[in-house]
Amino acid sequence: MHLDHDEEDYNLSLSKFESMLKTNKVFFFDSEEFEEIILHYLDMGKANLAKKALKLGLEQHPKSTGLKLVQVEMLVYDDKLEIAEKMLNELYAIEPTNEEIFIQKANIYSKRDNHVKAVELLEEALKYTEDLADVYNLIGMEYLFMDNLEKAKENFKSCLEVDIEDQSALYNVVYCYEFLDQNAEAIEYLKTYIDRNPYSEIAWHQKGRLYYGLKDYVNAVRAFEYATYIDEEFLGAFMENGKALERLKRYEDAIENYQRTIDLDDPTSYALLRIGKCHEKLGNKAEALKYFNKTVHEDPLLDKGWIAITDFYVRQKNFQKALFYVNKSLAIDDQNRAYWKRFATINKAMNFYEEAELGYRKAIEFGDDHLDTFLFWVDVLQILGEYQAAIRALLQATEFFPEEYQIEYRLAGFYFMLDEEEKATFHLSNALRLNFNNHTLLEELFPTIWTNKKVQSLIKKYNK
Repeated sequence: MHLDHDEEDYNLSLSKFESMLKTNKVFFFDSEEFEEIILHYLDMGKANLAKKALKLGLEQHPKSTGLKLVQVEMLVYDDKLEIAEKMLNELYAIEPTNEEIFIQKANIYSKRDNHVKAVELLEEALKYTEDLADVYNLIGMEYLFMDNLEKAKENFKSCLEVDIEDQSALYNVVYCYEFLDQNAEAIEYLKTYIDRNPYSEIAWHQKGRLYYGLKDYVNAVRAFEYATYIDEEFLGAFMENGKALERLKRYEDAIENYQRTIDLDDPTSYALLRIGKCHEKLGNKAEALKYFNKTVHEDPLLDKGWIAITDFYVRQKNFQKALFYVNKSLAIDDQNRAYWKRFATINKAMNFYEEAELGYRKAIEFGDDHLDTFLFWVDVLQILGEYQAAIRALLQATEFFPEEYQIEYRLAGFYFMLDEEEKATFHLSNALRLNFNNHTLLEELFPTIWTNKKVQSLIKKYNK
C-alpha cells in the first residue's frame, strides 16, 4: 500500500510514541506531532493514552497553544467546564484571533444550553477561520438545538457553498426541509445542488426519498437509479428503489433491486419479506412461500414474516396450515397482538369459537384497540352465549369509541336478551340517535328481539 508522505510521518510518530511508553525512554516530538497523537487516541476512544500523551506534550512544549486547546477539548469532554473556561480566557489574552478559542468557548456555552451565546461566538470564529465549512456546520447544529430550522438550513447551505462534498451538511439541509414540510422546495434545492455536483449519489438518493414521500414514484425510481449508477454498492438506494418499483407494480424489477441488497450484504429479513410479497403479487406461490420461510428463518422475531406466512395460507383458505404457523409465532412471542388477532380469525373460520374468543381477548389485552377486533370478539361471545361477558367487552370498547352506533345497537340487544329493559332502552335510543339508517343491524344480530313492542315503538318514534 502506497502511503503519502504525511501519513508515513504520522505512522512513524505513533509507533515511536508507543515504543517510548513500553521502554520508559523519553523521545522528543514537536507539538503538532503530539496533537495528532492525542487526537488519534481520542478518536479510538482511548482516553487514558490521550491524557498520557497530553501530559508529556505539555512537559515538552509548555507554551504550545495547540496542545492547550486540545487540553481544553478534553476538559469540556469530561464536563470540567469552569477549568476549561479559565484556560480559554488565558489563551484569549495571548491569541485573540485564534478561531479555535471561540469554537471551544461556543462548545462550553452549548453544553450549558446557552445556544444563543454559542452562535455569537461561532460567528466571531467565522472572521478568523480558514475552515468556514466546519464553523457553518457548527452554527447550523446550534440552531437545530434551538429548533430554529430556517436558520439551521441557511447555515448548512452556507457550509455546502464552501465545501460541496460535506455529506453531513447535505443530510442536514434535507432534514430541515423535511421537518418544515417543504418537500417540493427540498427537491428544487437538490436540483441546483446536483447541477453543481452531478456525481453525488447522496443527493440523488435524497431526491428519490423526497419524490417517494410525495408519491411521485416514477421520478423516485429515476433518482434512485442514478444513485445506484454512481455507486454500484449503494444498498439503501437499491432498497428504496425496490419499494418505489413495488408501488408502480413493477414487481420483477423490484425483486431485482431487493436481490441486489442481498448480494451486496447479508440478507435482511426485510428484503426477503418484500421479495416474497412481490412473488405473491406475480402469482408465484411456491417462490413467495420460499421467501416467507427464509424471512422467519433469518429473523424469527420479525412479526411481519410470520404474519406474511399466516396470511398467505389464510388467503389460500388453508386454515390448518395457517393455524400451524400462527401457533409457531405465538410460541416465540405470546404477547404480540397481531398474532393473537390472526389466531382468533383462523379459529373463527374453522368454527372453533372458544379459541377464537381467547384470541380476540388476548389481542385486546396486549393493546389492540381496533373497533373491528372488539366487535368480532363480542360476536364470538354471543355465539358462545356469554352475554354478560359480551356486555363487559362492549363497555370496555366505549372507552375507545364513545359515540359508536355499532357498539350501542349491540349493547341494546344484549340488555334486551337479559330483560334489563331500562338499560336496553337507553342504549337503543343512543344508537338510533347516532345512526338511524343502520337500525336493521339490530334485526341482523338479534332477530328474536326485533319484534319486541318496545323496540318497534322506539324505532317509530325516531323515524318521525
